[in-house]
Amino acid sequence: MSENFDFTGFAQQGQPQPQNLSRDDNSRAGHDNLLPIANVGRIMKDVLPPQAKISKHAKETIQECATEFIGFVTGEASERCRRERRKTINGDDICHAMRSLGLDHYANAMRRYLQRYRESEELAAALNSGGGGIQIDNHQRSSHL
Repeated sequence: MSENFDFTGFAQQGQPQPQNLSRDDNSRAGHDNLLPIANVGRIMKDVLPPQAKISKHAKETIQECATEFIGFVTGEASERCRRERRKTINGDDICHAMRSLGLDHYANAMRRYLQRYRESEELAAALNSGGGGIQIDNHQRSSHL
């Protein structure tokens, strides 16, 4: 299970390079920094037909790839924040990072999601601040996204 993930085709010179998150690696990005396997398995199961089976190896492989992807994009977004002397990464930084890494399709999807999320937040704020006592909780808000 010591696969190496090479995203050098996506990165440009001077941009952060991904790290290998293999379980056999003793680097700082070791086992404790992987996404929870139960969550990964649940996401995989949700997109497959009900009768589909998922091997442990498949879950672990997706777990490592998804964790690597998140770290890769976040590293690029963090670099942008550092250059702009900001400490907080926001959704726009993530979209920009995806575009700069050549992941335009994902950046466009993220941009649409981010827009819907912001509209939902604005609606909830408007309703909660003067909407005649109507309260929208997080569950109701997320169902509109």
